[in-house]
Amino acid sequence: MKSFVYPAIFIKDEEEGGYKVLFPDLEITTDGQFVEEAFLYAKELLKAYFVYVVKYDLDFNMPTEFDRVKKHAKKDETIMLISAEVTKKDIA
Repeated sequence: MKSFVYPAIFIKDEEEGGYKVLFPDLEITTDGQFVEEAFLYAKELLKAYFVYVVKYDLDFNMPTEFDRVKKHAKKDETIMLISAEVTKKDIA
């Protein structure tokens, strides 16, 4: 099993409602109606991303340190660490 932990930026969408989620190191995004939903979708996206990376032995960016991402966050952004675990069963 391989574990991956990346910082994600949660941004409240004032115009359309809901939350947008960005993984700046991987340049992938998702969203959700509520922060809890956005968090779950972010976990699913991160796992799907790394299942693909592991299965096809692709290069990927290493995660930026949490404190560095937080330091550069805007006032309306929330930074969370998201984890994903990829098992042999996932890539079979």
